[in-house]
Amino acid sequence: MAFDDILTRIGRFFTRIFGSRNERVLRSLWPIVAAVNAFEPQMQALSADALRAKTPEFRQRLVDGVPLDDMLPEAFAAAREASRRTTGMRHFDVQLIGGVALHRGMIAEMATGEGKTLVATLAAYLNALTGKGVHIVTVNDYLARRDVQWMGPIYDALGLTVGSLQHDVCYLFDREAGPDPQDRLHHLRIVDKGEVYRADITYGTNNEFG
Repeated sequence: MAFDDILTRIGRFFTRIFGSRNERVLRSLWPIVAAVNAFEPQMQALSADALRAKTPEFRQRLVDGVPLDDMLPEAFAAAREASRRTTGMRHFDVQLIGGVALHRGMIAEMATGEGKTLVATLAAYLNALTGKGVHIVTVNDYLARRDVQWMGPIYDALGLTVGSLQHDVCYLFDREAGPDPQDRLHHLRIVDKGEVYRADITYGTNNEFG
């Protein structure tokens, strides 16, 4: 038997016993998912104003020295509840894992239709609590505008501002603007580029950010 074949068999043997690195990472994230789920009843019991008030509460905790990672389960639970109320979409457990991966700077591969746009709201909300601004890079201006329209209600329910950085025009999400859902600019208000950059969360293309 060739030496390479022996190494391959040994590798498969240890993978069966210990799992691949990817499997080990995923197993390590399930306790975080359980912690997020534990907060769900508490978040569902909050009024709209109380849910919105979680954002300044989280920010004050950061000022008081609480690490951002320590607030992840509760912040993710707040974002999931805001999504459930405003968009009708509740993040699945696997999407929570995707949110943790993004927050940790890992690569999370997801197929079309698995909810990448929704997953990003978790990490975006958590990191926006720092007040430094979050940039979400999309592949074209259409998605940078559409994703703000889709996900804007989630951030708005949590008291955050969100904008779209476009090649020729910039927008902020405004629930009072463009009341007609068929309007291309539904819930979008035209603003200058500086205002979009000052938003808590900004969607745009790599070309515009660059």
